[in-house]
Amino acid sequence: MELPESVRVLRGRASTIEVDRVESERLLEFAAAGERAVRVWAPHRQIAFGRRDARLEGYERARNRAREHDFPPVERSVGGRAVAYDGTNALAFVRAEPVADFRRGTDERYERLTNDVEGVLEGLGLEPVRGEPADSFCPGAHSISLTSADGSLRKVVGIAQRVRSDGALVSGIIIVDAAVELAAVLEEVYDALDVPFDPTSVGSVANGGGTADPDRLRKRLEDALVGDGDPVYEEISSA
Repeated sequence: MELPESVRVLRGRASTIEVDRVESERLLEFAAAGERAVRVWAPHRQIAFGRRDARLEGYERARNRAREHDFPPVERSVGGRAVAYDGTNALAFVRAEPVADFRRGTDERYERLTNDVEGVLEGLGLEPVRGEPADSFCPGAHSISLTSADGSLRKVVGIAQRVRSDGALVSGIIIVDAAVELAAVLEEVYDALDVPFDPTSVGSVANGGGTADPDRLRKRLEDALVGDGDPVYEEISSA
């Protein structure tokens, strides 16, 4: 009988934004060493800007807008435009795996992770829709939306991918609740960047009729990302 492949699962959040980002970088190190690794957590309160944002004339103004709303600005290496985390109600998720050829498998990795997230939402009794409304936060081809209580389609998930010669990291954000607060700060930030943004395009799992409990969703999403692997848990120190 073939034993299930082990999957390294990082849990928890480090004491600062900077240290926490180092913990996430470790997932690619695991992948480079031939391991699969998963992490699902609520990052510290922050606005995470993409590299495209940093090249815009209004970037420093946007960073100041984020600070004014008590959202520390950071720049991330994966993904497109700015996303917002409030420290509780927006979860980040990551799955890292080794690759034999970095030129192959990108679409398959996107598809597998998208299917996993859709399965979690469907398990909550929701009907996820691939795609996003116009002028969404961090617009991209790999998004998932839900129909909100008022009948409008709103984005709740964005997915991106980073590939190296020895490993791939597919990651994303899922908004559990507090869409109004997140939309408000993103409206200020996108305005400073002079990038089109519709605050009503921001949705949440709770607004779509699902759970408002971040920990419940975190556990379900973690299980889905591990799949049929054998999880090996590692707690991140918050000291």
